Amino acid sequence: MSETTDKKRIFSGVQPSGKLTLGNYLGAIRNFAMLQEEYECLYCVVDLHAITVRQNPADLRRQTLEVLAQYLACGLDPEKSTLFIQSHVPAHAELAWILNCYSMFGELSRMTQFKDKSSKHSDNVNAGLFDYPVLMAADILLYQTDLVPVGVDQLQHIELTRNIAQRFNGIYSETFTMPEPYIPKTGAKIMSLQDPTRKMSKSDENANGFILLMDKPEDIMRKFKRAVTDSDGRIVRGEGKEGISNLIAIYALATGKTPEEVEAEFAGKGYAEFKPAVGEAVVEMLRPIREKTEDLLRNKDYLQQVYTEGAQRASYMARKTLDKVYRKVGFIKR
Repeated sequence: MSETTDKKRIFSGVQPSGKLTLGNYLGAIRNFAMLQEEYECLYCVVDLHAITVRQNPADLRRQTLEVLAQYLACGLDPEKSTLFIQSHVPAHAELAWILNCYSMFGELSRMTQFKDKSSKHSDNVNAGLFDYPVLMAADILLYQTDLVPVGVDQLQHIELTRNIAQRFNGIYSETFTMPEPYIPKTGAKIMSLQDPTRKMSKSDENANGFILLMDKPEDIMRKFKRAVTDSDGRIVRGEGKEGISNLIAIYALATGKTPEEVEAEFAGKGYAEFKPAVGEAVVEMLRPIREKTEDLLRNKDYLQQVYTEGAQRASYMARKTLDKVYRKVGFIKR
């Protein structure tokens, strides 16, 4: 992979604090494999972010490797994309401290996700939990990122990142590229199978609400059969039919059909036929990912090679930005 390119640069990070879901895959990761053909991509496992809530150290190490393996199994190519672990590039934490001094308390206190996480982890509302949007800004700005693949719930963080970059650029002249959000046109938001008004999340207390990439076929089928729908009985999208609309979206994405084609295919049929069909489509879509991930996790030497080489490439890019920032704020060159 060349160090210089005319392609626009994409950065994305995922936490290793839990398992990747069907929502993560259809909403983001599946698109990553396509993006690496057109853009210069950096995909990071953000373990520094993960410790804003308490982690079991052994679990964190295992889950970090699992996320990396799943990224590879989903089609990310280390020859085309830079895949690395956040804590292996110290510049992330270094730039975050600098940016802290250009981030306003009021800005951070208004962040919706801080309020949400504070209520969920009221016994551990630490400074990192409050401050992690600044680390997220450092993640993005460190690589002169042009585009950040995000869900609509992350747009507030991109706006904060842009505010911090604009503030720093205004004081010290152009230093950071102004990142733009990249939201895919389809599959951007997959909803819970048990509460289709909420986004599918691995933190859902009801395990039937989400599908994990590593779920066994029988578990996937069971969860879809139990998916919340409505009493209408028709397989069509519409107001009050959030559950069926969600299943139609999932089936369409899993089969490559349009939602209109799905509605036509199941016209006159009932939920008893449709739910298992969605489950089977998802089972077959995820089967090669699960099998490939299992193979990769048995090859720890290869995973180490991927994240070591990735961190070396990322560090080279990050250092150039950090050196520029250090010079502009007045630090003596080391």
